Amino acid sequence: MTSTTIQPAIKANSDALTKGAKTAEHIADINTDTATKSGHAAIAGFQELAKAYQALATKNAERLTASLQALARVKTPTEFVELQRKLIAEGVEAAVSDGGHIAKLTAAVFAASFEPVQKQVEALQNTVKH
Repeated sequence: MTSTTIQPAIKANSDALTKGAKTAEHIADINTDTATKSGHAAIAGFQELAKAYQALATKNAERLTASLQALARVKTPTEFVELQRKLIAEGVEAAVSDGGHIAKLTAAVFAASFEPVQKQVEALQNTVKH
């Protein structure tokens, strides 16, 4: 082979390697950005969850104090049983409501955390299609 035939092959290989390196660098930059966005969303979401759990704990402590005070004021066993039934029913209703709120908040946190990754996957799929 002569240098005139080798030079174009070397240049083509060099160009292909350069293009591949730039593509890899671009993908790494996108992955880093996506991971950062996802991490920030997760941190913000977990902070919201922590606040919700803290508020729930405070509310439950206040509810417990009020219930114990109400039970301490009863005068008869019948009144005690009626109040106990009422407090149990209210407690179950509150637990279901609070559990639903926490579940929705948790789902929103995970959705927000994975949204940047989902967008990146969709963008990659669109790139591959075209």
